Formats: sequence, structure tokens, C-alpha cells
Amino acid sequence: MLTFTYDHSPAEVVKLFPRASDLFKSHKIDFCCGGDTPLRDVFIKRESLDGDEILRIINDAYKQWKENGNAVVDWDSISNTQLIDHIMEHHHYLDEELPALGQFVTKIFRVHGNQHPHLKELYSVYNELKAELESHIIEEENELFPLIKEYEIAQTPTTFAKIQELNKDMEKEHVAAGELLSQINNLTNGFEPPIDACNSYRITYARLKELESNTFQHIHLENNILFKKFVS
Repeated sequence: MLTFTYDHSPAEVVKLFPRASDLFKSHKIDFCCGGDTPLRDVFIKRESLDGDEILRIINDAYKQWKENGNAVVDWDSISNTQLIDHIMEHHHYLDEELPALGQFVTKIFRVHGNQHPHLKELYSVYNELKAELESHIIEEENELFPLIKEYEIAQTPTTFAKIQELNKDMEKEHVAAGELLSQINNLTNGFEPPIDACNSYRITYARLKELESNTFQHIHLENNILFKKFVS
């Protein structure tokens, strides 16, 4: 019997089996901002995708993953504070990474921009993303997360309503960040550096790829798990 079927959404699959996100990303299947769409509808819309094969790969990988002793995290049983602490630890490292990565993006644009014109647009889009994520993280840490932790102690309707409004804002910002990451993915040809790329060029693309992966997981945990707890 299959664990995952056409009736599951990408978000539900990744919630149970996080490694499925790698396969979804390789096929450009959204599992975060638009992750609630059933796979059946995803495959109908994307006729070029072989739904049977993708589901077979995911189910086989999940079976092997469990046989290797990996434990499934029951995100629904984890407190909001524990989930926030997890997000803070694993996904809010960007206050250091974004400026450092920005220096690499600037360097390869300055050195190789004449030979590779797309680096000018990459520089522009990256800095827009950097500003978006930095502002987003500050808002989460200073406003949203403290409110959610406060609600765990005193569950008042007023606090609940404030959290709902902030969640709506955060989801809009997640969509904006996802669109910018999509542009970066396209500009870098899926983070594949040119044959003649120098070491700095390759490091830049590798770190951009990691940024995309980390941000998508960040959005997934918030949109599909944390924020879902505050739907009326």
C-alpha cells in the first residue's frame, strides 16, 4: 500500500517526509506557498510530469528512509514555541549569510559582468531578495513570534486576531520571496555555473542554491504548519 497518493498535496508529503522537497524542487513543484494543491491537480496542470513515476520514487525513498531508522517528526504534536525555536535555529541564520553571500554576488558581477551579462540582473534581484528577507526576519522575530509565544500562555481572542493578521502579511512576503528565488534560479540556469566559471563563481552559485533550499523549508514550516494553527 502506498503512503503517498495523488490525493496528497506536496505540503503534506514534505511535512511527513522532508527529503521529498528535493525531488519537488527538481521538478519545480511548489511545496510551500502553493503547496496545498493535490498532486492529482498538479500533474493535470503539468502534463509533462510523469505522476506515477514521481509518486513511485517518493514512496520508495520514504520506505528506504524509514527502514534506515529515521524517525518521522510529528509537527502537529510540537508546541508553537518549540517550532519557533526550530525555525530560529535552522532558518534565521540569514543575518550573517545574506551580507556574506551578497559580497560574492557583487564580486562575480564586477569581475565577470562584461562576459556574462546576466550577472547584472542577478546582482539586482539578489539585493531585492536580501532586503525582503532581512525585513521579513526582523518582523517575525520582533512581532509575530513573541505574539505566538504569548498566546501559548494566555489564549486571548485579541492576540489570536493579531497573529492572524500578521500571518497574512507573512504569507504575502513569502510569495514575494519565492518569486525572487524563482528569478534567481532561472538566471543561474538552476545554479549551474558556466564551464569557464572560477572558484568564486562556483561558490556563489552553490550558496545561492543552499539559500533557496533553506528558504523554501522555512516557508513550508510556517505556511503549512505554524500558520495553519491559527486558521479560524
